[in-house]
Amino acid sequence: MTPASPAAPVPPGTPPGVQSSIARAVAIVLAVGPPVTLITALLFYFGWARADTQAKAMGLDVSLFGYTPQDYMLRSVTSLFLPIVVLLAVIMVSVSTDRALHQRVGEGRGNAAIARGAQIVTGVGSVGAAAIAVALLVLPGNTRIVGPYVLAALVWVVAAAVRLRRHSLGVLAGEQRRVVDTTLVIALITMLLFWGTTDFAQTVGRGLAANYEHSIQALPHATVYSAGKLSIAVPEVTETDVGTADAPLYRYTGLRLLVVSGGRYFFLHDAWTLRDGTVVVLPDNDSVRVEFGN
Repeated sequence: MTPASPAAPVPPGTPPGVQSSIARAVAIVLAVGPPVTLITALLFYFGWARADTQAKAMGLDVSLFGYTPQDYMLRSVTSLFLPIVVLLAVIMVSVSTDRALHQRVGEGRGNAAIARGAQIVTGVGSVGAAAIAVALLVLPGNTRIVGPYVLAALVWVVAAAVRLRRHSLGVLAGEQRRVVDTTLVIALITMLLFWGTTDFAQTVGRGLAANYEHSIQALPHATVYSAGKLSIAVPEVTETDVGTADAPLYRYTGLRLLVVSGGRYFFLHDAWTLRDGTVVVLPDNDSVRVEFGN
């Protein structure tokens, strides 16, 4: 038997009917899956989105790296840190403001002015949300990184303003309607945040790939030794025969270590670029010996 989800916290001062609708709406959303499972899946997805975009920018397929689910989740940190910090800051400000306004309405102070202000915010926010929605459909993907976040914020503001206006006028919708409206708003905001974070993760991936052009010298030097010729057809990589007739040995210099993953070494080379660079992939086994240095 699945235990019931705990009641979702709502801002103090929110009318009891609204508290009930918010709690029930959040319970409906959480019924899709346990929170831990959802969080794990999101960490995996955003890490994959970042790694996949980075790999494609470098002319590779992310499956070549053989990343584990844990690898993807660790790579999601750089994609989620900034959005989460900004989201928490926005939530703190909006909840504090909403709580203060509802408290004033509950005390009967300035209800008419609050109702007019909420109506103006609803109108302006709706127009702004429509304009951004159109822009998101027209603008190319790499120019709309913050668009879904702004649209999500406007949806939240408009919904809060509508709820505040109803409260200030003493007109509260039925319980069933409040639950449906709140569920739709939460679902829409969740999808917009998912969209925005996916775009942000992909942007981070492209930025990391492009950054190698300017920081290739910061990667560790790698010298590869092999008993047989590796035929690395990269101009910047030098092959030197350092063995003997009885013990052949070839040395390869000019390589830079990118990552070791999935039983493979991934190397870039000096002067590597996104446009015409080559990623050298060698097996991580006894067929080669690799030395690293600064």
